Amino acid sequence: MSNADNPAGAGGQSGERTIDSARGAATLPASADLVILGGGIMGLWAAVKAERLGIRTVLVDSGKLGRGTSGGLLGALMPHMPDKWNDKKQFQFDALLSLEDEVGQIEADTGLSCGYRRTGRLIPLPKSHLRAIAFRHSEDAATHWDQAGRRFHWHVADQTPHPGWPDASFCEAGIVHDTFAARVSPRKLTEALGASLNAGRHVTVVEGLTASRIDGVSSRVEFADGTSIAFGACIVAAGHQAFPLIEGLSDPLPQPIGQPVKGQAALLRAGADPDLPLLYLNGLYLVPHDNGDIALGSTSEEAFDQPYSTDHQLEDLVARARALVPSLSNAPVVERWAGLRPKAIDRDPMVGPHPDNANVIALTGGFKVSFGVAHLLAEAALDAVSGRIMPVPASFLLENHLSVASR
Repeated sequence: MSNADNPAGAGGQSGERTIDSARGAATLPASADLVILGGGIMGLWAAVKAERLGIRTVLVDSGKLGRGTSGGLLGALMPHMPDKWNDKKQFQFDALLSLEDEVGQIEADTGLSCGYRRTGRLIPLPKSHLRAIAFRHSEDAATHWDQAGRRFHWHVADQTPHPGWPDASFCEAGIVHDTFAARVSPRKLTEALGASLNAGRHVTVVEGLTASRIDGVSSRVEFADGTSIAFGACIVAAGHQAFPLIEGLSDPLPQPIGQPVKGQAALLRAGADPDLPLLYLNGLYLVPHDNGDIALGSTSEEAFDQPYSTDHQLEDLVARARALVPSLSNAPVVERWAGLRPKAIDRDPMVGPHPDNANVIALTGGFKVSFGVAHLLAEAALDAVSGRIMPVPASFLLENHLSVASR
């Protein structure tokens, strides 16, 4: 999964598009039972879940809902490898399985398509030793991807079931067909979540306010324009900008708890069959969408000068994609995109209450996996708001990330 939450305050580019804001531009109230900082995929799901629970909530974004990194192009929902099963892989499996129903409910509530489809994934095997590994993974999938009445497969075949997707020259040792992977349109999903909030009664959306500080003692969020809001609980879902906000709640740490990682992607006007599986090879994702466009990406750059500009690294990905699928050679690039994704220090998602400020809850850090797990992480964050135990792996907890950063 290559798209992550919206970095509140980053003002990331998202191409030429429009999205209606839930409730328009509201005035910041004096207080709320719950304040959510960040209107990307994490914050939007948290707000939707809070609306369903009837919690008086204010969702604050520095720009417009869904316009940052969550407004990207790919939307690949790819499971972890089925081998070496652990609690993190189980959590992601459960999330990817339940997302289908969650999206269905949002579509039914709003009448909007989210561009979701379980198309599966193809992984070429260009080297002979990879075939034996693929067969082992097939056995692992038979064990671990057979749950909750649903069974998914890691098939190993001699050639692609879709000629030219990819070119046969990349399949010297065959190809894997994973039937569990899916895709969603990041922009359609964030738009539908915003529309769902627009029809609700309990969530107020305030746009154009950048959070500058969380005062854990007085339970207030302070904003760059001098305004502030008191909260009963605060969920910090502001993408990579959540990290310094959370760090400000305690003494300085030896290391930051997370960092932004730049990603670049492109969109090809390909007229492709929307039922084609996703295609993945050596870090390159090709994701067909409902209108026949193919999104490709993405880079992972920890060092960068221009966070929202594309460069030669993206052009290299485009060239690789056209080599992998020669029929794309003449497909025009209709959009180039760049944004910053939040990567926590321990790489895993970051969720849970601050150990010194239990009413401040992290909800960020879903590097490359946010769109597949955000709905379940949002539920966990709301469990923390209510003082309930969060059903997440221990490595996801904010307390774990703070511990790693303290070493």
